[in-house]
Amino acid sequence: MSIVVLPFTNLSNDPEQQYFADGITEDLTTDLSRIGGDGTGDRMFVISRNTAVTYRNKTVDTKQIGRELGVRYVMEGSVQRSGSRVRVTAQLIDAETDAHLWAERFEGDTADLFALQSEITGRIAVALSGALIATEAGQPTANPDAQDYIFRARAVGSKGFSRDNFAEQIGLLDHALALDAQSAGAQSYLALTLMNRVNGGAADSREADIARAEGLVGQALAASPRSEVAHYAKGQVLRAQGRYAEAIAEYERVLALNRNSTSALFALGIAKLFAGSIEETIPLEEQAIRLSPHDPNIGVWYAQIGRVHLLQSRNEEAIAWLEKARSASPAIPYIHAWLAAAYGLGGETERAAAELAEARRLGGGLRSIARIRAGNSSMPPRYRELVEAILIPGYRKAGVPEE
Repeated sequence: MSIVVLPFTNLSNDPEQQYFADGITEDLTTDLSRIGGDGTGDRMFVISRNTAVTYRNKTVDTKQIGRELGVRYVMEGSVQRSGSRVRVTAQLIDAETDAHLWAERFEGDTADLFALQSEITGRIAVALSGALIATEAGQPTANPDAQDYIFRARAVGSKGFSRDNFAEQIGLLDHALALDAQSAGAQSYLALTLMNRVNGGAADSREADIARAEGLVGQALAASPRSEVAHYAKGQVLRAQGRYAEAIAEYERVLALNRNSTSALFALGIAKLFAGSIEETIPLEEQAIRLSPHDPNIGVWYAQIGRVHLLQSRNEEAIAWLEKARSASPAIPYIHAWLAAAYGLGGETERAAAELAEARRLGGGLRSIARIRAGNSSMPPRYRELVEAILIPGYRKAGVPEE
């Protein structure tokens, strides 16, 4: 996992705009250096900007650059400004084969250049990290080691949340631990996968998954105290245990280590909701969506925005977001459950009943109002009040019986 970010080319008519292209290059070099600094293995090796800039305006092929710098990947791009609009293109190239592995284009308004630069570099870093993981996971390996299994598990995770994906990830990470019982990376990602299964409503034994994840997180942080994945997994454990203030502190620590962690932004929004700061949830989810607009788990982010609208009695907005969530992540039961409540409140009883049936088919419970109340008994008082005032009337109209 080694890369050089070549100086982005300024395609604007104004040569003074080179500073913006240089800013993109420098921020990307910094952001990419954080990849791998999460307890999963060696940090991503990134050639310094001072060395990369020596290739500016030189005609050198990527294979030669790879040989000269000893890197596996080369990233290059361009910046073009026209009026108040900026277009940035970026592409990832395999320095061994000269094959183009990934490319994307980003556009924005120059009203706030610093914010635009930050958002563009963040989005590139997030997308590129995913592309690198998928590429590494796809490398043929005759005798896979623990790190190979971790990459494979992460690649499966990029397919989205589902029972089958969780099971496959856990199996791969168990293989990693069988090969290296002290792997902080395997411990961290296994803990995180167990908690994703719990929070996704797909765990057969919620308590067992939480207990195992808590033990794994403790081991990972003891070995790698600055692991962002381990801290994120710890936040997920704390949130599942109802310790929201402590969870918020963990998510904020992750963001201090990696400002582009969309997972931490997403989870922080949920923790803020449960901690009583519901007005802070949607902006955090929207920030995650801006950073990774094609994320495989984006349906979960849409769903949280829909839930907040629903709990704040903005039913039309809730339905719009929850329908987007259902389209993106149809296998998650709670999305169908919240949509059933929203349809019920909107008087669309047939659609509400269909969503209720799908939520139950996927293992989402909703067998009775009494069980829903019991399941929410450990939630904070303010959230229980919102469930009682909004969700339960919606569930009743969808057809959930009292007992």
